Amino acid sequence: MGIFNTIVLILMFVSAFLSIVLILMHSGKGTGVSDMIAASLYNASAGTGILEHNLDRLTLITTTVFVVCVLVLAITFPNGTILGV
Repeated sequence: MGIFNTIVLILMFVSAFLSIVLILMHSGKGTGVSDMIAASLYNASAGTGILEHNLDRLTLITTTVFVVCVLVLAITFPNGTILGV
């Protein structure tokens, strides 16, 4: 495995971990158990606003980085170079 694949693999693992953490940080919007727990901790309007918008952006960015890393590894994994050259 080449240096390029190692760097992309590390970036993929970091972005996967950050995506999981950011998804878990989102406030519950349903009427399930997570909404009951969240309602007892703070009021319902605490998750709206600029913080929630920034959290959405960060989640989208880390998820996009993860998908791009998976696609790059799918193309370059056997030889560590693009198209095996």
